Amino acid sequence: MLRAMQCQSCLPWGSWMQLCRSLPGSSGTRSVYLCAASVPGAAGNTFLRKILHVSSISLPRCSVRYQGGSQERSVQPRSSGHGLSQLRNVASSDAIKKHKKSLSAWFSHQPNEERQFGPSFSLDAVHVDPVIRESSLEEILKPSPDLTIQNQLQQPFSQVISLQNLFDVDACGRQVKNVVLYGTVGTGKSTLIKKMVVDWCHGLLPRFELVIPFSCEDLSHSHAPISLRRLITKKYQHLRDVVPVLGTSNLKVLFILNGLERLNLDFRLAGTELCCDPNEPVPPSAIVVNLLRKYLLPEASIIVTTRPSAVRRIPGKYVGRYAEICGFSDTNLQKMYFQMRLSQPGCGGENSVSSSSGEQENLVEMLSRNLERHNQIAAACFLPSYCWLVCTTLHFLYFTRTVPPSQTLTGIYTSFLRLNFSGEVLDSTDPTNISMMKYVAKMVGKLAYEGVMSRKTCFSEEDLQQCFEVEMKTESELNLLEVFRSDVFRFFLTPCVQPGKEHTFVFTIPAMQEYLAALYVVLGEKKTLTQRVGKELSEVIGRVSEDVAVVVSIISKVLPLRFLPVLFNLLKIFPRYFSRLSGKDRDAIAHTMAEELFKEEDYYNDDVLDQINSSILGVEGPMHHPDESRDDEVFELFPIFMGGILSRRNRAILEQLGCSIKNLAAFEIAKAMKKTVIRNSRKGLPPSELMDYLFFLHEFQNERFTAEAIRSLRTVNLSSVRMTPLKCSVIASVMGTTCHEVEELNLTSCNLDTSSLRILFPVLLRCKALHLQLNSLGSDACKEIRDLLLHDKCVVSKLRLANNPVGEQGAQYLAEALAGNRSLTHLSLLHTALGDRGAEVIAQHLAENQHLQELNLGYNSLTDTAALQVVEVAKKHATLDKVHLYFNDISEDGKRALHSLRMDRDGVRALVFLTAGTDVSDYWSNILNVVQRNLPFWDRERVRQHLALILQDLESSRRQTANPWRKAKFLRVESEVKKMLGKLQHGTL
Repeated sequence: MLRAMQCQSCLPWGSWMQLCRSLPGSSGTRSVYLCAASVPGAAGNTFLRKILHVSSISLPRCSVRYQGGSQERSVQPRSSGHGLSQLRNVASSDAIKKHKKSLSAWFSHQPNEERQFGPSFSLDAVHVDPVIRESSLEEILKPSPDLTIQNQLQQPFSQVISLQNLFDVDACGRQVKNVVLYGTVGTGKSTLIKKMVVDWCHGLLPRFELVIPFSCEDLSHSHAPISLRRLITKKYQHLRDVVPVLGTSNLKVLFILNGLERLNLDFRLAGTELCCDPNEPVPPSAIVVNLLRKYLLPEASIIVTTRPSAVRRIPGKYVGRYAEICGFSDTNLQKMYFQMRLSQPGCGGENSVSSSSGEQENLVEMLSRNLERHNQIAAACFLPSYCWLVCTTLHFLYFTRTVPPSQTLTGIYTSFLRLNFSGEVLDSTDPTNISMMKYVAKMVGKLAYEGVMSRKTCFSEEDLQQCFEVEMKTESELNLLEVFRSDVFRFFLTPCVQPGKEHTFVFTIPAMQEYLAALYVVLGEKKTLTQRVGKELSEVIGRVSEDVAVVVSIISKVLPLRFLPVLFNLLKIFPRYFSRLSGKDRDAIAHTMAEELFKEEDYYNDDVLDQINSSILGVEGPMHHPDESRDDEVFELFPIFMGGILSRRNRAILEQLGCSIKNLAAFEIAKAMKKTVIRNSRKGLPPSELMDYLFFLHEFQNERFTAEAIRSLRTVNLSSVRMTPLKCSVIASVMGTTCHEVEELNLTSCNLDTSSLRILFPVLLRCKALHLQLNSLGSDACKEIRDLLLHDKCVVSKLRLANNPVGEQGAQYLAEALAGNRSLTHLSLLHTALGDRGAEVIAQHLAENQHLQELNLGYNSLTDTAALQVVEVAKKHATLDKVHLYFNDISEDGKRALHSLRMDRDGVRALVFLTAGTDVSDYWSNILNVVQRNLPFWDRERVRQHLALILQDLESSRRQTANPWRKAKFLRVESEVKKMLGKLQHGTL
């Protein structure tokens, strides 16, 4: 109270009265799981659950200094000169050195989720401090302002304070000893404190000679009396030589109390007695209370981390400074984080090369432009946690070369939630002790699901009230909702940035809405009132029937009451009947999954991986006008997340978060899916939807189910799907669950390269017809194709490489493949820039092949010499009967020589022109169809010249024949050519 009286003159009357009203402490505190912990092996190892996931990025250690200040007048007598000497000895002793080494190793440890970025992503390499704003109890107690984007982004903070100044003197000139550092979930409290400890370990926090972190979650599990000195040595055995001097010297000590809400603290004297003896055994909560009272070790400094809902539980008279972590409220901090994180050498993977470095720079540039446009992504990255999620997703999309079972998109989102919510209880003082994630899945999941079903992403305040408050009936439920609004709401929902919708809310990341909707359905929260009552009644009757069974068995031995077993069996009917109804629920989940996965209105959207990429990096080009009507929202990730959540690994993580999905439920859902999902997949899907289906199977992580689903796919058409290493890895992983042969794989215009072919190699081996047109495959890719065709397990019979820059070197590799291959019957090298030299190389090796039946060398600038050489080899070939040579530079003499070929005499037919002497070629329509299909990718002027020559040839041949039937055929073909020329000139073809 003395402290409050000294500062009273500095406060206005209203503020003081508000502060006085807040002085009486309340029993119990709410829980937040944060970080402080002991060294490895001690009981406080829960700290690692939330370390380094995103709060901050690190400047060099030498730039971070913590300045000291004047000391507060101590209650203890001043130490003597001998004490000061003892202090110097302790500060430089081996005990503290060992303590620093142990803490540094423990707090520098990375969680599993962080290791996917490689060893270079240490706390020293990637750390940006979030904005910290000095606050007050008055500000905390007053109602929060409207949640609009202007209140979050680019808000000018007049009371910004740095981490190193938290213990500076306050406005009254008094040295601050107790600091409460608070912030909502995801703002970076844990990482900030962790960085503070690591800095102290490396000598960058000279104000304190000893730092002792405690996890309040760890302390909450122990109720046995223990002294402060015993507690310290129990957690940090290296300090056993230092502990005896605590309280008897001027040793500058900092206690870190992480997640103070875990402890049910009672600051009333009637609830917690005064204790100033560090050797006196008292409950851990009493130690914390007396430390904060400054009755125990008054010279020690204390920093407390907590969530906003629990700040007021510590009486204001015991707090020297309140500080709020505001996250990355400035987009410049967001850009700095992305620049440092995505530019790290290890980001591109182990085999990253200069091209990966260029791709990293491009990603940073695109992301920066998207942030500058004040896109919704900027509102999401207000929370450092979501900056981590964005970087992790981009790493998954761009730098994944293989996809182990642990690496799925659903796994990323599940692990992201574990990093933020593992061990978190919404309110530790509530009797239900409900986990925070379970509450989110139930409440926010309902809002997300209703939005998905109604194709809506923006929610008004009325929507939130309808979803959150309509079923509130008890005081406990209202209290939980208040805590959720204060601590968690902004983690999942943020103000919309779209003009005209500033007072509506959207999910922080669009995919998060679909994830929570999927979790809501899979957890079985989507139930009618009858189903909920039936479940509860079934559980009650089931428990009662067990007790009745014992009673009946005893009575039946004494009294011959035959009707008692009958009554007992009747009691069992309801649980059995309800179990059958619950089976119907699993069928409904499978039906929902299939229905959403194969929505016909979503058939021609981009695949989901491209949609995620666009949501993060934005879409280049003109933006939509606010008044324009937007297309319906797409929720194609929703069924994919449903499948991913059912995987064993994700169910295990969700179990840690309090969201239990039983093995039997997952098995029954998978069984029901066979009747719906696999059956619908056989109908034939557009390429982008088929890619989504394959990605769904990868996320589902059920090898038996995937194998059965893949065996039903005999034809796989993925044309025009923009392939990335990730998509190729997904296809290889999913298709690799079986060994069956694929009739046809169409990868036309898929942006394939050499690395893509290398990843897909095991799949390509099993494809009979392989379409690789329009993929810019050069000589390096042809080397991979050579290895493919020479493989002893290759079954490729038809290979189309049209419109690829194969060139002479590529032709050399393909010729070597032809010489040794035993399966290929049709090879198309249409428009592959072979030239005469490339065709001659192929002709030289063609004699060694015994299986090829058709060879297409059209549009390759071949002259008479190369064309005739190919035909001469073809005449001697055992099986080759058709060679395509149209649209080449063949002279009239060469044309006459090729026209003279006869199938019955020479054994080969050369397709050169639309005419065959004085008749129309039987293949004229095939040639024109080839021209029409490939015209968008060919030189139009050259095609026009060739068509003009073809037209002249048709007119000349028509004049030479007297047969009216043949003349009619010529006129028909001429009209088709003229029509094509007309469209070509007008640009409509």
